Amino acid sequence: MSDLGPITWPPEPIKTERLVLRESEAQDRAGFVELLASPEVHAYLGGPRPRDELEREIPAIPERWPGSFVVELDGSMIGQVLLRRATEHRRPAARGKADLGYLFLPRAWGFGYAAEACAAALDWFDGALPGEPVVLTTQSANIGSMRLAAKLGFTEVERFQAWDSEQWLGLRPPAAPPA
Repeated sequence: MSDLGPITWPPEPIKTERLVLRESEAQDRAGFVELLASPEVHAYLGGPRPRDELEREIPAIPERWPGSFVVELDGSMIGQVLLRRATEHRRPAARGKADLGYLFLPRAWGFGYAAEACAAALDWFDGALPGEPVVLTTQSANIGSMRLAAKLGFTEVERFQAWDSEQWLGLRPPAAPPA
């Protein structure tokens, strides 16, 4: 699911006004454990994973593949932005398109970091693979995620039932080519 085609990986770190998006490093392992074990983070994602299981399974340098960005604030990991090819997506409208995902630690919520990081990742994606649309799926009950999707330019393609909840699938059309 991480095949983004002919891109150079990793890119140079992407710097925004407040954040750095970069490839994962050994120092991020504890942040990944915290992210994946958090009940708040996984409220709309099927629930957290047991911390002891994560401690055993997460490698020394976690999630190192094209399209996986660690989001760093002041030298510490606060989240992750993912861009993956939706090759096995359960929805025909998403299949083959790049799929945007993100997870942020609860202490980073409410400051606009997700919007800033996702916008930066999408800008990078538009430069790396111009003309490609991007999809995003979230539970329609996840109001924050729905707001972020709209802010990033995603529009509804469909709603469907999965994991005992209504899901929302949005599409962000390809960026216009430079003039």
